[in-house]
Amino acid sequence: MTNISHLNDCLPSDDLLEMAQIGTWEVELSSMTITWSKITRAIHEVNSDFEITFERATSFYKNDCLHTLLEAFDACTKFGKPYDLELNFTSAKNNQKWVRAIGKAIIEDGVCVKISGLFQDITEKTKNLKKIALREEQWRKTFDFSGIGMAIVSLEGNWLKVNTFLCDMFGYKEEEFISKNFNEMTHPDDKTIGLKLIKQLLNKDIDYAEIEKRYISKNGDIIWALLNVSLVRDDKDEPMHFVSQINNITANKLAASKIQSLLDVTTDQNARLLNFAHIVSHNLKSHSGNLVMLLDLMEHEDPEAAKNSFFPLIGTAVGHLRETVNNLNEIAFMNTKIHDDLSTVRLYNAIEKTLFSVKAIILDTKATIINEVPDGLKIKTIPAYLDSIILNFLSNALKYKKENVRPIVTLKTRVSDEYIIIDIKDNGLGIDLKRHGDKLFGMYNTFHKHKDSRGLGLFITKNQIEAIGGKIKVDSEINVGTTFSLYLKNNYK
Repeated sequence: MTNISHLNDCLPSDDLLEMAQIGTWEVELSSMTITWSKITRAIHEVNSDFEITFERATSFYKNDCLHTLLEAFDACTKFGKPYDLELNFTSAKNNQKWVRAIGKAIIEDGVCVKISGLFQDITEKTKNLKKIALREEQWRKTFDFSGIGMAIVSLEGNWLKVNTFLCDMFGYKEEEFISKNFNEMTHPDDKTIGLKLIKQLLNKDIDYAEIEKRYISKNGDIIWALLNVSLVRDDKDEPMHFVSQINNITANKLAASKIQSLLDVTTDQNARLLNFAHIVSHNLKSHSGNLVMLLDLMEHEDPEAAKNSFFPLIGTAVGHLRETVNNLNEIAFMNTKIHDDLSTVRLYNAIEKTLFSVKAIILDTKATIINEVPDGLKIKTIPAYLDSIILNFLSNALKYKKENVRPIVTLKTRVSDEYIIIDIKDNGLGIDLKRHGDKLFGMYNTFHKHKDSRGLGLFITKNQIEAIGGKIKVDSEINVGTTFSLYLKNNYK
Protein backbone atom coordinates (compact mmCIF):
# COMPACT_ATOMS: atom_id res chain seq x y z
CA MET A 1 0.00 0.00 0.00
CA THR A 2 1.43 3.38 -1.00
CA ASN A 3 2.20 5.54 2.01
CA ILE A 4 0.24 8.83 1.99
CA SER A 5 1.63 11.52 4.22
CA HIS A 6 0.02 14.89 4.87
CA LEU A 7 -0.30 16.90 1.68
CA ASN A 8 2.66 18.97 0.73
CA ASP A 9 2.53 21.98 -1.52
CA CYS A 10 3.83 19.79 -4.30
CA LEU A 11 1.60 16.71 -4.89
CA PRO A 12 2.71 13.71 -6.96
CA SER A 13 1.73 13.77 -10.60
CA ASP A 14 -1.72 12.56 -11.62
CA ASP A 15 -0.15 9.54 -13.32
CA LEU A 16 1.63 8.48 -10.15
CA LEU A 17 -1.50 8.98 -8.07
CA GLU A 18 -3.55 6.91 -10.52
CA MET A 19 -0.96 4.14 -10.51
CA ALA A 20 -1.18 4.07 -6.72
CA GLN A 21 -4.98 4.14 -6.88
CA ILE A 22 -5.06 7.39 -4.91
CA GLY A 23 -7.76 9.92 -5.76
CA THR A 24 -7.77 13.69 -5.28
CA TRP A 25 -10.54 16.06 -4.33
CA GLU A 26 -11.05 19.78 -3.85
CA VAL A 27 -13.69 22.05 -2.28
CA GLU A 28 -13.90 25.71 -3.42
CA LEU A 29 -15.25 27.31 -0.24
CA SER A 30 -16.69 30.50 -1.76
CA SER A 31 -19.02 28.55 -4.08
CA MET A 32 -18.84 25.16 -2.30
CA THR A 33 -17.89 23.66 -5.66
CA ILE A 34 -16.52 20.16 -5.25
CA THR A 35 -14.21 18.41 -7.68
CA TRP A 36 -13.35 14.68 -7.61
CA SER A 37 -10.71 12.93 -9.66
CA LYS A 38 -11.42 9.80 -11.67
CA ILE A 39 -10.03 7.56 -8.87
CA THR A 40 -12.09 9.35 -6.20
CA ARG A 41 -15.26 8.80 -8.25
CA ALA A 42 -14.33 5.13 -8.74
CA ILE A 43 -13.93 4.66 -4.99
CA HIS A 44 -17.36 6.26 -4.43
CA GLU A 45 -18.67 4.05 -7.29
CA VAL A 46 -20.40 6.96 -9.09
CA ASN A 47 -20.51 7.80 -12.78
CA SER A 48 -18.61 10.66 -14.40
CA ASP A 49 -21.85 12.70 -14.69
CA PHE A 50 -22.62 12.37 -10.96
CA GLU A 51 -23.35 15.87 -9.66
CA ILE A 52 -21.36 16.46 -6.49
CA THR A 53 -22.69 18.59 -3.70
CA PHE A 54 -21.44 18.95 -0.13
CA GLU A 55 -24.53 17.14 1.16
CA ARG A 56 -24.06 14.32 -1.35
CA ALA A 57 -20.34 14.06 -0.63
CA THR A 58 -20.94 13.71 3.12
CA SER A 59 -23.93 11.35 2.72
CA PHE A 60 -21.54 8.42 2.15
CA TYR A 61 -20.62 8.56 5.88
CA LYS A 62 -22.84 7.67 8.81
CA ASN A 63 -23.05 8.42 12.51
CA ASP A 64 -19.67 8.77 14.27
CA CYS A 65 -17.68 8.76 11.05
CA LEU A 66 -19.79 11.60 9.63
CA HIS A 67 -19.39 13.60 12.85
CA THR A 68 -15.60 13.03 12.85
CA LEU A 69 -15.30 14.14 9.21
CA LEU A 70 -17.41 17.28 9.60
CA GLU A 71 -15.55 18.29 12.76
CA ALA A 72 -12.17 17.87 11.04
CA PHE A 73 -13.36 19.72 7.90
CA ASP A 74 -14.66 22.62 10.03
CA ALA A 75 -11.36 22.90 11.93
CA CYS A 76 -9.47 22.89 8.63
CA THR A 77 -11.55 25.74 7.16
CA LYS A 78 -11.51 27.88 10.31
CA PHE A 79 -8.02 27.28 11.67
CA GLY A 80 -6.16 25.75 8.72
CA LYS A 81 -5.70 22.51 10.66
CA PRO A 82 -4.95 19.58 8.32
CA TYR A 83 -6.49 16.16 8.91
CA ASP A 84 -5.78 12.54 8.07
CA LEU A 85 -8.70 10.20 8.83
CA GLU A 86 -9.62 6.54 8.35
CA LEU A 87 -13.39 6.28 8.04
CA ASN A 88 -16.08 3.71 7.44
CA PHE A 89 -17.81 4.45 4.19
CA THR A 90 -20.80 3.20 2.14
CA SER A 91 -20.42 3.55 -1.65
CA ALA A 92 -23.16 4.48 -4.10
CA LYS A 93 -23.55 0.76 -4.82
CA ASN A 94 -24.02 0.09 -1.10
CA ASN A 95 -20.61 -1.54 -0.64
CA GLN A 96 -19.01 -1.14 2.78
CA LYS A 97 -15.49 0.25 2.57
CA TRP A 98 -12.80 1.81 4.65
CA VAL A 99 -11.25 4.96 3.18
CA ARG A 100 -8.43 7.27 4.06
CA ALA A 101 -9.34 10.97 3.67
CA ILE A 102 -6.60 13.60 3.88
CA GLY A 103 -7.42 17.30 3.82
CA LYS A 104 -5.31 20.49 3.82
CA ALA A 105 -6.33 24.15 3.78
CA ILE A 106 -5.24 26.43 0.91
CA ILE A 107 -4.67 29.87 2.43
CA GLU A 108 -4.68 33.15 0.49
CA ASP A 109 -4.17 36.49 2.28
CA GLY A 110 -4.65 34.74 5.58
CA VAL A 111 -7.99 33.30 4.58
CA CYS A 112 -8.80 29.63 3.76
CA VAL A 113 -10.18 29.68 0.24
CA LYS A 114 -10.27 25.97 -0.51
CA ILE A 115 -9.66 22.55 0.93
CA SER A 116 -7.83 19.99 -1.19
CA GLY A 117 -6.85 16.47 -0.39
CA LEU A 118 -6.24 12.84 -1.21
CA PHE A 119 -8.63 9.88 -1.05
CA GLN A 120 -7.71 6.19 -0.92
CA ASP A 121 -9.58 2.89 -0.57
CA ILE A 122 -7.94 1.07 2.38
CA THR A 123 -10.58 -1.65 2.77
CA GLU A 124 -8.21 -4.58 2.17
CA LYS A 125 -5.55 -3.11 4.43
CA THR A 126 -8.13 -2.55 7.18
CA LYS A 127 -9.52 -6.08 6.78
CA ASN A 128 -6.03 -7.51 7.04
CA LEU A 129 -5.25 -5.42 10.11
CA LYS A 130 -8.50 -6.55 11.70
CA LYS A 131 -7.68 -10.18 10.94
CA ILE A 132 -4.25 -9.72 12.50
CA ALA A 133 -5.80 -8.00 15.52
CA LEU A 134 -8.35 -10.82 15.86
CA ARG A 135 -5.64 -13.47 15.66
CA GLU A 136 -3.60 -11.59 18.22
CA GLU A 137 -6.62 -11.33 20.52
CA GLN A 138 -7.40 -15.02 20.09
CA TRP A 139 -3.79 -15.94 20.79
CA ARG A 140 -3.74 -13.65 23.85
CA LYS A 141 -6.88 -15.27 25.24
CA THR A 142 -5.52 -18.74 24.48
CA PHE A 143 -2.30 -17.80 26.23
CA ASP A 144 -3.91 -16.13 29.25
CA PHE A 145 -6.67 -18.67 29.87
CA SER A 146 -5.01 -21.90 28.77
CA GLY A 147 -5.48 -24.97 30.96
CA ILE A 148 -1.71 -25.57 30.95
CA GLY A 149 1.22 -23.33 31.80
CA MET A 150 2.39 -21.10 28.95
CA ALA A 151 5.32 -18.72 28.74
CA ILE A 152 7.36 -16.58 26.38
CA VAL A 153 11.05 -16.93 27.20
CA SER A 154 13.95 -14.89 25.90
CA LEU A 155 16.92 -16.48 24.16
CA GLU A 156 18.87 -15.92 27.39
CA GLY A 157 16.32 -17.84 29.46
CA ASN A 158 14.45 -14.91 31.03
CA TRP A 159 10.68 -15.06 31.45
CA LEU A 160 9.11 -12.39 29.21
CA LYS A 161 5.46 -13.32 29.72
CA VAL A 162 3.70 -16.02 31.74
CA ASN A 163 0.04 -16.97 32.05
CA THR A 164 -2.05 -17.31 35.19
CA PHE A 165 -2.01 -21.12 35.14
CA LEU A 166 1.80 -21.17 35.23
CA CYS A 167 1.90 -18.66 38.09
CA ASP A 168 -0.54 -20.79 40.08
CA MET A 169 1.47 -23.93 39.30
CA PHE A 170 4.67 -22.45 40.75
CA GLY A 171 3.02 -20.35 43.47
CA TYR A 172 4.39 -16.99 42.27
CA LYS A 173 2.71 -13.72 41.38
CA GLU A 174 3.36 -12.65 37.80
CA GLU A 175 5.83 -9.90 38.72
CA GLU A 176 7.75 -12.36 40.95
CA PHE A 177 7.82 -14.89 38.14
CA ILE A 178 9.10 -12.42 35.55
CA SER A 179 11.92 -11.33 37.88
CA LYS A 180 13.39 -14.85 37.87
CA ASN A 181 15.47 -16.70 35.30
CA PHE A 182 14.29 -19.95 33.72
CA ASN A 183 17.40 -21.72 35.02
CA GLU A 184 16.86 -20.51 38.62
CA MET A 185 13.62 -22.46 38.89
CA THR A 186 15.00 -25.66 37.36
CA HIS A 187 15.90 -28.56 39.63
CA PRO A 188 19.71 -28.62 40.13
CA ASP A 189 20.00 -32.14 38.68
CA ASP A 190 18.03 -31.20 35.54
CA LYS A 191 19.75 -27.95 34.48
CA THR A 192 21.48 -29.52 31.49
CA ILE A 193 18.44 -31.51 30.31
CA GLY A 194 17.20 -30.28 26.93
CA LEU A 195 20.19 -28.05 26.08
CA LYS A 196 20.99 -30.17 23.03
CA LEU A 197 17.41 -29.87 21.78
CA ILE A 198 17.45 -26.07 22.27
CA LYS A 199 20.61 -25.88 20.15
CA GLN A 200 18.89 -27.96 17.47
CA LEU A 201 15.96 -25.53 17.54
CA LEU A 202 18.27 -22.56 17.10
CA ASN A 203 20.09 -24.35 14.26
CA LYS A 204 16.72 -25.17 12.58
CA ASP A 205 17.42 -28.90 12.83
CA ILE A 206 14.05 -29.47 14.53
CA ASP A 207 10.76 -27.52 14.65
CA TYR A 208 9.96 -28.09 18.31
CA ALA A 209 11.39 -29.81 21.37
CA GLU A 210 9.70 -31.97 24.01
CA ILE A 211 11.51 -32.21 27.33
CA GLU A 212 10.66 -33.84 30.65
CA LYS A 213 12.31 -32.20 33.62
CA ARG A 214 11.86 -31.03 37.21
CA TYR A 215 11.33 -27.53 38.59
CA ILE A 216 11.23 -26.07 42.09
CA SER A 217 8.09 -24.17 43.17
CA LYS A 218 8.08 -21.13 45.46
CA ASN A 219 7.44 -23.28 48.53
CA GLY A 220 10.20 -25.73 47.57
CA ASP A 221 8.04 -28.53 46.14
CA ILE A 222 9.38 -30.49 43.18
CA ILE A 223 7.27 -30.11 40.02
CA TRP A 224 7.65 -32.69 37.27
CA ALA A 225 6.81 -31.02 33.96
CA LEU A 226 6.46 -31.95 30.31
CA LEU A 227 7.91 -29.00 28.43
CA ASN A 228 7.10 -28.32 24.76
CA VAL A 229 9.24 -25.55 23.23
CA SER A 230 9.05 -23.84 19.85
CA LEU A 231 11.14 -20.96 18.51
CA VAL A 232 9.69 -17.74 17.04
CA ARG A 233 11.73 -15.98 14.35
CA ASP A 234 11.42 -12.48 12.86
CA ASP A 235 10.83 -11.59 9.21
CA LYS A 236 14.57 -11.94 8.61
CA ASP A 237 14.48 -15.49 10.01
CA GLU A 238 16.45 -14.44 13.08
CA PRO A 239 15.51 -16.07 16.45
CA MET A 240 13.38 -13.80 18.65
CA HIS A 241 12.13 -15.84 21.63
CA PHE A 242 10.83 -19.23 22.72
CA VAL A 243 7.20 -20.16 23.32
CA SER A 244 6.91 -22.81 26.03
CA GLN A 245 4.00 -24.99 27.11
CA ILE A 246 4.56 -26.45 30.57
CA ASN A 247 2.28 -29.28 31.63
CA ASN A 248 2.41 -30.40 35.27
CA ILE A 249 2.85 -34.21 35.30
CA THR A 250 3.82 -34.54 38.97
CA ALA A 251 0.67 -36.53 39.82
CA ASN A 252 1.36 -38.92 36.92
CA LYS A 253 4.95 -39.36 38.04
CA LEU A 254 3.95 -40.08 41.63
CA ALA A 255 1.27 -42.53 40.43
CA ALA A 256 3.78 -44.25 38.11
CA SER A 257 6.27 -44.48 40.95
CA LYS A 258 3.62 -45.98 43.22
CA ILE A 259 2.60 -48.46 40.54
CA GLN A 260 6.23 -49.44 39.97
CA SER A 261 6.69 -49.90 43.71
CA LEU A 262 3.58 -52.10 43.87
CA LEU A 263 4.79 -53.99 40.81
CA ASP A 264 8.16 -54.61 42.43
CA VAL A 265 6.46 -55.87 45.59
CA THR A 266 4.05 -58.04 43.57
CA THR A 267 6.88 -59.45 41.46
CA ASP A 268 8.83 -60.29 44.60
CA GLN A 269 5.76 -61.87 46.22
CA ASN A 270 4.99 -63.87 43.06
CA ALA A 271 8.57 -65.12 42.98
CA ARG A 272 8.32 -66.16 46.63
CA LEU A 273 4.94 -67.85 46.07
CA LEU A 274 6.26 -69.65 42.99
CA ASN A 275 9.29 -70.80 44.93
CA PHE A 276 7.01 -71.94 47.75
CA ALA A 277 4.80 -73.82 45.25
CA HIS A 278 7.86 -75.56 43.82
CA ILE A 279 9.09 -76.56 47.26
CA VAL A 280 5.66 -77.81 48.36
CA SER A 281 5.00 -79.72 45.13
CA HIS A 282 8.50 -81.25 45.24
CA ASN A 283 8.17 -82.31 48.88
CA LEU A 284 4.64 -83.66 48.42
CA LYS A 285 5.79 -85.60 45.37
CA SER A 286 8.64 -87.09 47.39
CA HIS A 287 6.38 -88.03 50.29
CA SER A 288 3.69 -89.57 48.07
CA GLY A 289 6.40 -91.51 46.25
CA ASN A 290 7.71 -92.80 49.59
CA LEU A 291 4.21 -93.93 50.59
CA VAL A 292 3.81 -95.88 47.34
CA MET A 293 7.22 -97.45 47.80
CA LEU A 294 6.45 -98.39 51.43
CA LEU A 295 3.18 -100.03 50.39
CA ASP A 296 5.03 -102.03 47.69
CA LEU A 297 7.63 -103.13 50.24
CA MET A 298 4.94 -104.11 52.74
CA GLU A 299 3.12 -106.14 50.12
CA HIS A 300 6.33 -108.03 49.21
CA GLU A 301 7.82 -108.33 52.69
CA ASP A 302 4.63 -109.07 54.63
CA PRO A 303 2.02 -110.59 52.31
CA GLU A 304 -0.24 -111.37 55.26
CA ALA A 305 -0.51 -107.66 56.15
CA ALA A 306 -1.45 -106.91 52.56
CA LYS A 307 -4.47 -109.20 52.95
CA ASN A 308 -5.95 -106.79 55.49
CA SER A 309 -9.19 -105.30 54.15
CA PHE A 310 -7.85 -101.77 54.72
CA PHE A 311 -4.71 -102.37 52.65
CA PRO A 312 -6.37 -101.92 49.21
CA LEU A 313 -8.16 -98.81 50.49
CA ILE A 314 -4.85 -97.34 51.64
CA GLY A 315 -3.29 -98.22 48.28
CA THR A 316 -6.13 -96.52 46.38
CA ALA A 317 -5.90 -93.43 48.61
CA VAL A 318 -2.14 -93.21 48.12
CA GLY A 319 -2.60 -93.62 44.37
CA HIS A 320 -5.11 -90.75 44.31
CA LEU A 321 -2.75 -88.65 46.42
CA ARG A 322 0.10 -89.28 43.99
CA GLU A 323 -2.12 -88.38 41.02
CA THR A 324 -3.25 -85.18 42.76
CA VAL A 325 0.33 -84.21 43.59
CA ASN A 326 1.39 -84.81 39.97
CA ASN A 327 -1.47 -82.62 38.75
CA LEU A 328 -0.60 -79.88 41.23
CA ASN A 329 3.05 -80.10 40.21
CA GLU A 330 2.11 -79.68 36.55
CA ILE A 331 -0.04 -76.63 37.35
CA ALA A 332 2.64 -75.08 39.58
CA PHE A 333 5.17 -75.18 36.73
CA MET A 334 2.71 -74.28 33.97
CA ASN A 335 2.97 -70.48 34.17
CA THR A 336 6.74 -70.40 34.46
CA LYS A 337 6.99 -70.65 30.66
CA ILE A 338 7.98 -67.40 29.02
CA HIS A 339 7.46 -65.99 25.54
CA ASP A 340 10.97 -67.04 24.52
CA ASP A 341 9.67 -70.64 24.56
CA LEU A 342 7.21 -69.90 21.74
CA SER A 343 7.78 -71.77 18.48
CA THR A 344 6.16 -71.50 15.07
CA VAL A 345 3.68 -74.32 14.44
CA ARG A 346 1.51 -75.15 11.43
CA LEU A 347 -1.90 -75.45 13.05
CA TYR A 348 -3.31 -77.90 10.51
CA ASN A 349 -0.38 -80.30 11.02
CA ALA A 350 -0.66 -80.06 14.82
CA ILE A 351 -4.35 -81.04 14.63
CA GLU A 352 -3.62 -83.93 12.26
CA LYS A 353 -0.92 -85.23 14.63
CA THR A 354 -3.37 -85.13 17.54
CA LEU A 355 -6.02 -86.93 15.46
CA PHE A 356 -3.54 -89.75 14.94
CA SER A 357 -3.09 -89.97 18.74
CA VAL A 358 -6.84 -90.53 19.26
CA LYS A 359 -7.29 -92.76 16.17
CA ALA A 360 -8.39 -95.72 18.27
CA ILE A 361 -11.13 -93.72 20.02
CA ILE A 362 -12.27 -92.30 16.67
CA LEU A 363 -12.61 -95.79 15.25
CA ASP A 364 -14.30 -97.10 18.40
CA THR A 365 -16.92 -94.32 18.44
CA LYS A 366 -17.23 -94.22 14.62
CA ALA A 367 -16.62 -90.48 14.89
CA THR A 368 -16.22 -88.03 12.03
CA ILE A 369 -13.55 -85.36 12.57
CA ILE A 370 -13.59 -82.46 10.09
CA ASN A 371 -10.40 -80.41 10.03
CA GLU A 372 -11.21 -77.20 8.12
CA VAL A 373 -8.15 -75.30 9.33
CA PRO A 374 -6.20 -73.77 6.37
CA ASP A 375 -3.08 -75.74 5.61
CA GLY A 376 -0.75 -72.71 5.64
CA LEU A 377 -1.98 -71.10 8.87
CA LYS A 378 0.89 -70.61 11.35
CA ILE A 379 0.80 -69.80 15.04
CA LYS A 380 3.45 -69.06 17.65
CA THR A 381 2.88 -71.17 20.73
CA ILE A 382 4.39 -73.71 23.11
CA PRO A 383 3.99 -76.89 21.02
CA ALA A 384 3.47 -79.18 24.04
CA TYR A 385 0.68 -76.91 25.30
CA LEU A 386 -1.00 -76.77 21.89
CA ASP A 387 -0.91 -80.58 21.60
CA SER A 388 -2.36 -80.91 25.10
CA ILE A 389 -5.09 -78.33 24.42
CA ILE A 390 -6.27 -79.91 21.16
CA LEU A 391 -6.03 -83.41 22.61
CA ASN A 392 -8.13 -82.48 25.64
CA PHE A 393 -10.95 -80.90 23.61
CA LEU A 394 -11.02 -83.72 21.04
CA SER A 395 -11.03 -86.34 23.82
CA ASN A 396 -13.86 -84.57 25.64
CA ALA A 397 -15.90 -84.26 22.44
CA LEU A 398 -15.61 -88.02 21.90
CA LYS A 399 -15.95 -88.99 25.57
CA TYR A 400 -19.15 -86.98 26.13
CA LYS A 401 -20.96 -88.07 22.99
CA LYS A 402 -24.68 -88.83 22.93
CA GLU A 403 -25.61 -92.48 23.23
CA ASN A 404 -26.23 -94.21 19.87
CA VAL A 405 -25.25 -91.02 17.99
CA ARG A 406 -22.05 -90.91 15.96
CA PRO A 407 -19.87 -87.98 17.10
CA ILE A 408 -19.16 -85.24 14.57
CA VAL A 409 -16.42 -82.78 15.53
CA THR A 410 -15.55 -79.80 13.33
CA LEU A 411 -12.44 -77.61 13.73
CA LYS A 412 -12.46 -74.19 12.05
CA THR A 413 -10.42 -71.01 12.42
CA ARG A 414 -11.13 -67.31 12.37
CA VAL A 415 -8.40 -64.65 12.27
CA SER A 416 -8.57 -61.16 13.82
CA ASP A 417 -5.88 -58.53 14.38
CA GLU A 418 -5.26 -59.81 17.90
CA TYR A 419 -6.20 -63.50 17.84
CA ILE A 420 -6.27 -66.69 15.82
CA ILE A 421 -9.54 -68.27 16.98
CA ILE A 422 -10.01 -72.06 16.83
CA ASP A 423 -13.67 -73.15 17.00
CA ILE A 424 -14.10 -76.80 18.08
CA LYS A 425 -17.73 -77.81 17.61
CA ASP A 426 -19.30 -81.16 18.57
CA ASN A 427 -22.78 -82.71 18.58
CA GLY A 428 -22.44 -84.27 22.05
CA LEU A 429 -24.30 -84.10 25.34
CA GLY A 430 -23.78 -80.35 25.83
CA ILE A 431 -23.40 -78.49 29.12
CA ASP A 432 -26.00 -76.59 31.11
CA LEU A 433 -24.19 -73.25 31.20
CA LYS A 434 -26.85 -71.62 33.38
CA ARG A 435 -26.07 -74.13 36.13
CA HIS A 436 -22.41 -74.78 35.55
CA GLY A 437 -21.07 -71.84 33.48
CA ASP A 438 -19.27 -70.16 36.37
CA LYS A 439 -17.71 -73.48 37.49
CA LEU A 440 -16.91 -74.89 34.06
CA PHE A 441 -13.15 -74.37 34.24
CA GLY A 442 -12.80 -74.96 37.99
CA MET A 443 -10.51 -77.59 39.41
CA TYR A 444 -12.11 -80.99 40.08
CA ASN A 445 -15.51 -79.90 38.71
CA THR A 446 -17.38 -82.50 36.62
CA PHE A 447 -20.71 -82.10 34.83
CA HIS A 448 -21.40 -85.60 33.47
CA LYS A 449 -21.37 -89.00 35.15
CA HIS A 450 -18.47 -90.64 33.40
CA LYS A 451 -16.04 -93.10 34.97
CA ASP A 452 -12.99 -91.26 33.57
CA SER A 453 -14.12 -87.76 34.61
CA ARG A 454 -11.63 -86.15 37.02
CA GLY A 455 -12.51 -82.48 36.58
CA LEU A 456 -8.95 -81.47 35.69
CA GLY A 457 -8.90 -81.38 31.87
CA LEU A 458 -10.66 -78.04 31.34
CA PHE A 459 -8.91 -76.48 34.33
CA ILE A 460 -5.44 -77.38 33.01
CA THR A 461 -6.35 -76.49 29.42
CA LYS A 462 -7.62 -73.04 30.44
CA ASN A 463 -4.40 -72.40 32.36
CA GLN A 464 -2.31 -73.50 29.37
CA ILE A 465 -4.22 -71.17 27.02
CA GLU A 466 -3.86 -68.24 29.42
CA ALA A 467 -0.16 -69.00 29.95
CA ILE A 468 0.46 -68.28 26.24
CA GLY A 469 -1.62 -65.09 26.31
CA GLY A 470 -4.94 -66.49 25.11
CA LYS A 471 -8.46 -66.94 26.41
CA ILE A 472 -11.35 -69.36 25.98
CA LYS A 473 -15.10 -68.99 25.40
CA VAL A 474 -17.81 -71.64 25.31
CA ASP A 475 -21.28 -71.93 23.80
CA SER A 476 -23.31 -75.02 24.64
CA GLU A 477 -26.84 -76.41 24.65
CA ILE A 478 -28.00 -79.62 26.35
CA ASN A 479 -28.38 -82.53 23.86
CA VAL A 480 -27.37 -80.27 20.96
CA GLY A 481 -23.63 -79.88 21.41
CA THR A 482 -20.83 -77.60 22.49
CA THR A 483 -18.51 -75.14 20.75
CA PHE A 484 -15.27 -74.18 22.46
CA SER A 485 -13.60 -71.08 20.96
CA LEU A 486 -9.89 -70.91 21.69
CA TYR A 487 -8.42 -67.39 21.31
CA LEU A 488 -4.68 -67.75 20.71
CA LYS A 489 -2.44 -64.71 20.24
CA ASN A 490 -1.93 -63.73 16.60
CA ASN A 491 1.79 -63.08 16.25
CA TYR A 492 1.62 -62.86 12.44
CA LYS A 493 -0.26 -59.51 12.08
